[in-house]
Amino acid sequence: MNKNAFWKLLSALMVFGLILSACGPAAATDVPAAATDVPAAATDVPAPAEIVTSSGFVCPLPDQKMEITSKELNLFVWTEYIPPEWKECFTLVYGVTINHDEYSSNEEMYAKLNAGGTNYDLVQPTDYIVALMVRGGLLQKLDQSKLAQVYAEMDPNYMNLEFDPGNVYTLPYQAGTDAIIYNADKVSTPPTKWADLWNPDYAGRMVFLDDSRVVIGFTLLTLGYDPNTTDPAKLDEAKTKLMQLIPNVKLFDSDSPKTALIAGDVDLGMTWTGEAFLAQQENPAFTYVYPTEGAILWQDNWAMPAGAPHADAAYAWLAYTMQPNMFWLMLRDFPYINPNKAALDFAKDNQPDLYGPYMASPITNVPVDAIKNGHRIQDVGEALPLYDQLWTEVKGGQ
Repeated sequence: MNKNAFWKLLSALMVFGLILSACGPAAATDVPAAATDVPAAATDVPAPAEIVTSSGFVCPLPDQKMEITSKELNLFVWTEYIPPEWKECFTLVYGVTINHDEYSSNEEMYAKLNAGGTNYDLVQPTDYIVALMVRGGLLQKLDQSKLAQVYAEMDPNYMNLEFDPGNVYTLPYQAGTDAIIYNADKVSTPPTKWADLWNPDYAGRMVFLDDSRVVIGFTLLTLGYDPNTTDPAKLDEAKTKLMQLIPNVKLFDSDSPKTALIAGDVDLGMTWTGEAFLAQQENPAFTYVYPTEGAILWQDNWAMPAGAPHADAAYAWLAYTMQPNMFWLMLRDFPYINPNKAALDFAKDNQPDLYGPYMASPITNVPVDAIKNGHRIQDVGEALPLYDQLWTEVKGGQ
């Protein structure tokens, strides 16, 4: 067969084969036109599953996911001061078990650490005791580079305070005031100053925080003295006056003083910002008074004990729980003065039912005059034993 005849025959066969293909069933690899816009299942990328707590709270992902090797985190914190979702979310996100111990006073926390309780990774000292802990070698400096975003999101008004210049050892947690609370439905003569607490009509009707420095401090104020005086004569005078007051106090409670107020077991007393706010939410008759001698101002902070065994987990905890979409939970559970500006901005946009009452209340949004007139409890150095002895004597005679 010549070449021309061969190519003619081959062309004819190819045309005939194409006709048969068109008449036959679709090949297994054919895809209907309508399905061409749907990606093949094998190439789908599933959305990450939500991390949800037992209460149904959806845990946000860390803004800054840290690499850690620790499997435990040991917290030593104030009573009723940690939203439960924080612990569960942190465990779910990082696989770290949280061990959580509580204390009711700075002195209790200090005594335990000073006696060798060095297995804790984070504690929450109030301003005045930070310097004492630093002097005693109980705290280590924070690596601020690991918490740069957290530091940047804080309100500058709560940073770089005199108890820790430059925030070398501490990170703000919550702030607040100690002032007077009373039930307007039951107290016919409302207190307006600290000195009013000595009114005989209040005897047996009061709850106080079990806080030696604050109670001694406001007693000194009623005498016209500095609440941080180191003068033994002035402290003796305060002891004499306190001996007259302490028997009139029905209950000392630094765990949940609002409980006795709401239950009607007591009608008035002195308490913290958050406890007063929550009591007022339960019963609007509760009124919070900034005493004319000046309220006590305070700030609680995160700090890392020297020798913390799980420092990597501690940094991860701070970075995660302090991010705005986690720290707003403090407005729900512990409405003190929130120093986390980014968390407040988040709440304003996403939790208006919490943000609105928080900003509207003079308890949580403290008037400028009350702040200017307020006093901070400070480290009294070598005079501290005088305060401890005074408190032991007046409480012992209760």
